[in-house]
Amino acid sequence: MYETPTHGPAMPLADRRLLVSYDRYTAAQKTVDTLSDAGFPVQELAIVGTDLRMEEKVTGRLTNGRAALTGAVSGGVFGLVVGLFLGLFTTTTTSFVALVLWSILWGAIAGAAFGFTSHMFQGGVRDFTSRNSIVAGRYDVLVTAGVWERAQTILQGGLAPADTVVVERPPSAGPVPPTTTDATTDGTTAEHEIPAQRRPEDAEADTGTKRR
Repeated sequence: MYETPTHGPAMPLADRRLLVSYDRYTAAQKTVDTLSDAGFPVQELAIVGTDLRMEEKVTGRLTNGRAALTGAVSGGVFGLVVGLFLGLFTTTTTSFVALVLWSILWGAIAGAAFGFTSHMFQGGVRDFTSRNSIVAGRYDVLVTAGVWERAQTILQGGLAPADTVVVERPPSAGPVPPTTTDATTDGTTAEHEIPAQRRPEDAEADTGTKRR
C-alpha cells in the first residue's frame, strides 16, 4: 500500500511588523538601501507587494511588414546559433564564415515568411504589440518584530518622510479600562446590577400591605 511521505513540522513564520509602505518599488528599495548603509541586518527585512495586477503596455501598431521584420530578426538569431554550432565541424575559416552567413540568411528568410503569414491569417484580431508586466498597488517593507525599533530609529534619523507613503500605522487604542466593581465585606468584588422594572400590580400589592 502506497503511503504519502510525511514531512517534519513546518517552520514557524517570523513575526514581522510593518515598517513603512510605498506605492512604488523604487521607494521601498531605497528604504532597504538606507538601512543597509547604516549597518542594519537586512536579512530581517522583506518587501511584500500587495494588490497585484497585470499591466499590458501597448508599444506600437503591428502590420504585415512589421510582423515580417520581427520574424526576420528572430529567424536570423536562430540561424546564427545553428550556424555557429555547425561551423564547429568545418576545417577552414572560409567555410566556417560562409556557413554562419548562410545560416543567418536562411533563418531570416524563414522567420520573415512565418511572421508575415501568421499575422496575415489572424485577420486583424491583434494589430498591436505590447509588453506585459506584473505590478503591485502597494509595497510594504516588513521587519522582524525584535529589531523593529532599531529600524524605526534609523529611518527617523536619516530618512525624511516620502510623499509616496500610502499606509500609515494606526494609533494605539490605549489600555483597556477596568470594570467598575464594589467591594464587599468579605473582600470580594461585586458588579453593579441594573434593578428590574416592577409591574404596577406589584406596586399596588405593596401599598395595600403597608396600609394594613
